[in-house]
Amino acid sequence: MAKVRPLALAGLGLVLFFGLWEAASRLGLADETLLPRPSSLPATFLKELRSGIWQEALASSLSHYVLGLAIGAGVGVAMGVLTGMARSAEQLLAWVFRMLRPIPGLAWVPFAIIWFGVEAKAAVFIIAIGVFWIVYFATHGAIRAVDRDLVEVAEAFGFRSARARLLKIMLPAATPGILVGLRTALGQAWMAVVAAEIFGVPGLGQRMMQASSLLATDIVVVYMLTMALFYGLIDAGFVRLQDWLLRWRA
Repeated sequence: MAKVRPLALAGLGLVLFFGLWEAASRLGLADETLLPRPSSLPATFLKELRSGIWQEALASSLSHYVLGLAIGAGVGVAMGVLTGMARSAEQLLAWVFRMLRPIPGLAWVPFAIIWFGVEAKAAVFIIAIGVFWIVYFATHGAIRAVDRDLVEVAEAFGFRSARARLLKIMLPAATPGILVGLRTALGQAWMAVVAAEIFGVPGLGQRMMQASSLLATDIVVVYMLTMALFYGLIDAGFVRLQDWLLRWRA
């Protein structure tokens, strides 16, 4: 019963949201050419589905998303661990990161096109950059926040090598903080997908831009809701994984 109530409230919230949206359109408070009513979207979705465009766009975006997320998160965790454990590495890279961090992902689009062309590699590059900074700072902070008493206890029990400290103490203790960064990166990666695909790489972003140029706002909203739905599923799956990985804290 305790689990049913949150689900019921979440469902009620969605019903109210779409109900108010539908009412605003039917009452003339919103121009349907600029913001289509929800009741018109199923027909638009079925049209995209039957044509095969939706499946192709989704498959392309998911491949860019997964690859960019994996690369950005992998490098972010590795660099965060390195600079978190080694002061010299942090000092070496400190001003490089301070210089690069404020540059938005969209600013890298011209270089992505020049280096990789209008291809999937360019989209993966843009997504990976957006993910890297989130995961890097989360990992770096989590490693630095590990209780130094734990490290001293580990050394007393014979875990004196850097590898032993990392695997037995640092990573297990820092995992909750790293997972928070990874969960944030899941959303950032989806937002970066559109930015990475608007310049012509096949995917959800490209299809949305094509539709917007024709003022087909119903198609744009269908793909926006597609991204929202799949992010919700991915986030829910990650929360389950996070709970399983941190079951030892219960």
